[in-house]
Amino acid sequence: MGAEFIIGIILLVLVVTIVVKSVVIVPQEWAYIIERLGRYHSIREGGPAILVPFVDRTRERVDLREQVVSFPPQPVITQDNLTVNIDTVVYFKVNDAKAAVYEIANYIAGVEQITTTTLRNVVGGMTLEQTLTSRDRINTALRGELDEATERWGIRVARVEIKAIDPPPSIQNSMEQQMKADREKRAMILTAEGQRESAIRSAEGNKQSQILTAEGAKQAAILAAEAERQSEILRAQGRRAALYLEAQGESKAIEKKFAAIKAGKPTPELLAYEYLQTLPQMAEGEASKLWVVPSDFGKALEGFTRMLGAPGEDGVFRYEPSPDDGTVSRPAEDDGVEDWFDTSSDPEIAKQVAAATAAAQQEVPPVGSDVPPVPGAEAGNGGGAAPAQLEASREVPGIGAPGAVQGHPNGQEQRG
Repeated sequence: MGAEFIIGIILLVLVVTIVVKSVVIVPQEWAYIIERLGRYHSIREGGPAILVPFVDRTRERVDLREQVVSFPPQPVITQDNLTVNIDTVVYFKVNDAKAAVYEIANYIAGVEQITTTTLRNVVGGMTLEQTLTSRDRINTALRGELDEATERWGIRVARVEIKAIDPPPSIQNSMEQQMKADREKRAMILTAEGQRESAIRSAEGNKQSQILTAEGAKQAAILAAEAERQSEILRAQGRRAALYLEAQGESKAIEKKFAAIKAGKPTPELLAYEYLQTLPQMAEGEASKLWVVPSDFGKALEGFTRMLGAPGEDGVFRYEPSPDDGTVSRPAEDDGVEDWFDTSSDPEIAKQVAAATAAAQQEVPPVGSDVPPVPGAEAGNGGGAAPAQLEASREVPGIGAPGAVQGHPNGQEQRG
């Protein structure tokens, strides 16, 4: 009984061992190379696989997924005899597991070596500058060469990437200096461009400032000239009115004096006496060194008395005043000089002048005086008073133009 039990246990263990050896579970994206009696038999992929115990065996387990292999930096000599260290990464995938196992002993080492060889061939035909700036070109060349070389191994190279290209330290220093010089150059260019822009903007600002200053000076000169013109016109109007009124006063004085002489009924003897009384005064002048009484002095007095009146029956000239109707000849209107006083100007300037004139015409009572300001008196209006007085003189009887004497132009009285 004990021996049978032991034999049963042994048989059970043997059966379990045979079952375990006969059934193999293959993971997804893996390939198992099965050999029977030492020769290739089949490839088993994802799922259960039944093997013949003690006859079939698994030779190799191959990963069918895309694999990434990073190789250590490889020294490569460029066309210009400079040694650079290039670090590469290869992406590949096993398409034929049988070829990958039976065509090459270690396909990963083979990919590494073929990558190094191809990289040296590609970079050896390029200069350092081309190597540093042509990574895409190197990647494309490597992929083409590797894909062709690994095709018989059942491997497809997806892509090759260059992680780093490290030139020698001396070249790195030179490149750093060159990059530094380039950065300084760009900085100087940018600084120069900024200074140029600043100078242009400053020049534009100065230009605008000068233009505005010139415009202001122009406007100031125009206003000053207009003010001077207005001032000269107003002063001229004032002088004209003053001379005109002075002439009217002299005319009125002569008229009154002549009327008084006529009213006094002078005789030739009186006129001769008055003339003799004025001779010493005439002689007092510095320019009167010699004076002579004309021989026809009596005839002159006689003519003068004729102007004063008509001879009577006894031969004596007596004054006969003419009726005074109170009218006085009026001066002719100066229509021909109206344009002399045209003060029209630019509308804007006229507004400023009008504002200044209105401010100047405000009535200001005397300080400490209760006397109200005279109506019509305007401060600061040099020519405004003269036309007003001129109009007033035209309305007052007895004031006429200079030289206009009542009666005949020769001084003789008109008789009706």
